[in-house]
Amino acid sequence: MSIRLGELTQRLGGQLVGDSDLAVSSVAPLDSASHTDISFFTNPKLLAQASLTGAAAIIVSPANSAKIEAGYHGARILTDNPYAYFARVAQLFAEQVAVAPTAGIHRTAVVDPSAIIAPSASIGPHVTIEAGAMIGDRCVVGSGAFIGRNARIGAGTRFYSHVVFHDGCQIGERGILHPGAVIGADGFGFAQDQGKWIKIPQTGAVRIGNDVEIGANTTVDRGALADTVIEDGVKLDNQIQIAHNCHIGAHTAMAGCVGVAGSAVIGKHCTFGGAAMVLGHLSIADNVHISSGSMVTRSIHEPGQYTGIFPLAKNADWEKSAAIVRNLGAMREKIRELEKTVKMLVEKNNEQS
Repeated sequence: MSIRLGELTQRLGGQLVGDSDLAVSSVAPLDSASHTDISFFTNPKLLAQASLTGAAAIIVSPANSAKIEAGYHGARILTDNPYAYFARVAQLFAEQVAVAPTAGIHRTAVVDPSAIIAPSASIGPHVTIEAGAMIGDRCVVGSGAFIGRNARIGAGTRFYSHVVFHDGCQIGERGILHPGAVIGADGFGFAQDQGKWIKIPQTGAVRIGNDVEIGANTTVDRGALADTVIEDGVKLDNQIQIAHNCHIGAHTAMAGCVGVAGSAVIGKHCTFGGAAMVLGHLSIADNVHISSGSMVTRSIHEPGQYTGIFPLAKNADWEKSAAIVRNLGAMREKIRELEKTVKMLVEKNNEQS
């Protein structure tokens, strides 16, 4: 399958510099692209690769186009956001080779008679769908998935194999849940009584908006009383934990192994690097960006980049630094006493003068 560059820019926009009849058949990295590939250039560190690449065409910003034109003589598509443009090109190629799922219910699926499944939906082998569940048009439910009582799945949403979507949970249109995702398991709610833990029934659900993607083995717990909420366009990577009653704002993205404790409220358009952690009952404003490995221990009310990582060092140096940190309290008191002594001596000296 291939597409002419002229047709590509007609569909996606951008300014073409080069032959509009030139056809490309796939996307590829700069260092391995051939005369049938299209690539993209955004990282200044790859300037040499961009100048020498064998790609038939490069997606590039106007500013970077000027930097490579001396060495690169192929076609260029100029756009202000080459990475996003590349993503849309990749989607086009993926659509061309995708195998359309077969509508209907596999003979091994177990479906309660009261469940409502759109005729255009595809239900795979060994799927379980419980009473009152509703599955919309063109949904795809992969093998071994479980959909609980009264769950709601919007049109065009896809569940890969072994997704668990518990009772009463909802997801909007065009969602993607990757293998092993668990939506709506009980939140971690317990009360203590005389040294024993008393379970608090988790009677809320999970409400997920449109265009949400949730990675493999990621878990989103149901609310204790009110619902856990994931707004439109949220992207969650693999092995993330979202605890009960959290609220994740629209178009926020989290990388792998992020953990968010219960009742945290996170704003729109935020990003969280891998293994970042958020304590419970905190509020984070819109457009906040948390660096990888950071621990958020207080609410954040202003947008910006936040980092809470002790710098990497040789172990012996790290131990020395840690020892200093442990003694900071005592050092502060000593400094205060020295300040008082210096102040007293200065005042005494002034009196004598």
